[in-house]
Amino acid sequence: MIEHYAPQGSEAWKKARAGCITGSNFKMIRAKVNGLDEKQMAYVTAVLAGKSEAEAREIAGYKAPPKSETVARALKGLPVGDFSDVAKNHAFALAIERISGEPLMEGYTGWAAERGHELEPAARMCHEAVTGDMVRQVGFISTDDGKFGASADGFRLANGNGCEYKCFLDPEKLRTILLDGNLSTVMDQCMGGMWLSGANEWEFGLYCPALKPIGRDFTLHVIQRDDDYIEALEADLWEFEKLVIGYEIRLRGPAIVSLPPAAAPAQPATKASAALPEPTF
Repeated sequence: MIEHYAPQGSEAWKKARAGCITGSNFKMIRAKVNGLDEKQMAYVTAVLAGKSEAEAREIAGYKAPPKSETVARALKGLPVGDFSDVAKNHAFALAIERISGEPLMEGYTGWAAERGHELEPAARMCHEAVTGDMVRQVGFISTDDGKFGASADGFRLANGNGCEYKCFLDPEKLRTILLDGNLSTVMDQCMGGMWLSGANEWEFGLYCPALKPIGRDFTLHVIQRDDDYIEALEADLWEFEKLVIGYEIRLRGPAIVSLPPAAAPAQPATKASAALPEPTF
């Protein structure tokens, strides 16, 4: 792992991220289209785990074996699904950044990202108050080859745990985390941080200032490392890396210029003698 010490949002930080597949996009990258639905996934997972065909059907809720070609491919261990258009566009942008060495959309950040950046110091202070430990700020961490990285929000001094803070406003994200303890929204990013850094735990803090009147403005979850999860995550990210490489190879190849065909010149009119009346004298 390489740690880049440039502050988040700085020009040096943006340059370090250029062409790098980053943690904030891991979930988007893995959300493939035309793949297995939830029911099919349950069936395939059960079969691959050694369950009998009848047991797998019962687990997934099928009365008869599913006949989908996608299921058949998955049972053979073949890849299923395709990257979304959003993921493909992101891969193409990364290919351009690897050629230029510069961020493609320099200076662009959404208002939500700006809000998160502004609230991050307050979230970090809440985290330090809860744990009684200091958090060392981090700029950016990446693999040695620079292909994958993440802007971790810090590392605790006492145990080296990575830290990630979110300041969501989306009611669905807030409800699923605060009421259901569902961390699927951030799991790829947190597991990705452990993959990159080698940490055994990642501390996720949800900061919601609107809930300060009831003392729930900061909610802390400590996520344990799951090597099986990380192995699957890494495999998906390397598959995406192949897409980025493919785009870069095509961009560096000969340009393909497509021009509309030239209009055919008008042919002079010819007289069809057979169509003319015979002269009379």
